[in-house]
Amino acid sequence: MAKPVSVLRMIGSLRRTVECWRAADARIALVPTMGALHAGHVALISSARRRAKRIVVSIFVNPAQFAADEDLATYPRTWDADLELLRKLGADAVWTPSVERMYPAGFATRVLPGGAATVGLEDRFRPHFFTGVATVVAKLLIQCAPDFAMFGEKDYQQLRVVEQITRDLDVPTRIIAVPTVREKDGLALSSRNLYLSTSERERAPLLHRVLKECARKIAKGAQLESVLGEAAAAIQNGGFALDYLEARHAKTLQPITSHAQGPIRLLVAARLGKTRLIDNVGV
Repeated sequence: MAKPVSVLRMIGSLRRTVECWRAADARIALVPTMGALHAGHVALISSARRRAKRIVVSIFVNPAQFAADEDLATYPRTWDADLELLRKLGADAVWTPSVERMYPAGFATRVLPGGAATVGLEDRFRPHFFTGVATVVAKLLIQCAPDFAMFGEKDYQQLRVVEQITRDLDVPTRIIAVPTVREKDGLALSSRNLYLSTSERERAPLLHRVLKECARKIAKGAQLESVLGEAAAAIQNGGFALDYLEARHAKTLQPITSHAQGPIRLLVAARLGKTRLIDNVGV
């Protein structure tokens, strides 16, 4: 029978739990989430289990990374289902502080990331986003003091930003990148996929198909500019409003113009109806 999951809402309880695990010489992994758990989160937890004896899953819908016109109020919240899934998966604890505990009265400190956070991808369309992410991730790493923290490659720029935060601030946690989990038709799993209508869900896999075709052509030596131009047209003709489709250096996320300039990551963000989808693939 699956063991119960400790639900921790107070920083004191979290720290006592972590200290107890440390006293038993247990490695600890953190899986940061905003809830509405799906198979992508299961992959993060499975990766954590391979590296650590104890697993903390944080569930915190972080208001600091939502702009005023974004979906904070309607973001999917499925607490009962999430807790049951975590029980089945054998997570040891859920860290789920209130907004008031994470950002108490008088809170005035923000982590302002540069580098990968300022390369003109998500930051160009969501200028508030990475300050909110960097601040909450820094807090979670300090609060949970994990040996490992698991982040999915679907949010690729976020992954690079988190890696930079830990490197620049000398945080001892090792960041583990976990490959994107997809539906059978290629759509990257995301909690926001719940927003898609039936017809939008049928069209949504086009984004990944176009990325894969781009990667295939580039790997065979095709020019980046022409490949990306054709792909952008295909995405827009498929009913998407395109925010960006870019070829970037896979490590730095700086713009590149040819295959010779380094390992390539293709990144895309586009809106389908009211739902904003992001995806990426390596070349």
